[in-house]
Amino acid sequence: MDCPDRKGLIFTITQIVFRNNLNITSNDEFVDRQQNYFFMRAELAGEVHPQMLVEELKAELPPDARIRLVPERMKNIVILVTKEHHCLGDLLLRHEYGDLNANILAVIGNYAELESLVTRFGIPFHHVSHENKTREEHDQEMSQVMAAYAPEYVVLAKYMRVLSPGFVAQFPNRIINIHHSFLPAFIGANPYRQAYERGVKIIGATAHFVNSDLDEGPIIAQNVIQVNHAQNARDMAQSGRDVEKIVLAQALKLVFSEKVFVSNNKTIIF
Repeated sequence: MDCPDRKGLIFTITQIVFRNNLNITSNDEFVDRQQNYFFMRAELAGEVHPQMLVEELKAELPPDARIRLVPERMKNIVILVTKEHHCLGDLLLRHEYGDLNANILAVIGNYAELESLVTRFGIPFHHVSHENKTREEHDQEMSQVMAAYAPEYVVLAKYMRVLSPGFVAQFPNRIINIHHSFLPAFIGANPYRQAYERGVKIIGATAHFVNSDLDEGPIIAQNVIQVNHAQNARDMAQSGRDVEKIVLAQALKLVFSEKVFVSNNKTIIF
């Protein structure tokens, strides 16, 4: 839950939880002092009517409080890909061994190169070509395919096309991308080439929510590795692939565990 801060919020919330005979097994809170805004994530144990608890909390909290009561379960996702296999392969293996906390319902690619990899895991693959189509036409065709699956989240596992605003609007803060640089550095295409030409000593990867601004959505997870002058752009790209798949997996774990709050264009992560 999140709302404008005021005195006694934690006391008020925990009293309501206690009155409903629930136990708090884990709790985290944070106050953004600049915005005077309160964030809280609690894990509860016990039996309760979800809507009644939400209504009781709304009656005691500030009028514009946002409250989500979410059962612990795996999320349903669709993955979008182009040609690179490393992030997709990592997610497929994690899914196979129950380490993703998500159901991969389908994979959609604008090229067919990764179909054989996906079908080995018994997951549907849809080839939706972008050739001779506008961006809007292609995204509309993908939307029609995805409608049959009704995913909660869309994961861009090295999907190398810019999504149209209309597509993004269907999934507010529910499209997760892995970008191959330590944002906000080297936005857009060929970041390893940009990093090489700039002579950087570290390269990284950033997982973020997608919004209508290219590579500028709220950041979920980041990491870096060291590089040196002896490495060219191709070497950097090779080294960066391991960081990309790890950062993407970390971000998905946080999001699927309901540990990420979006506040303006930033995230609060518990």
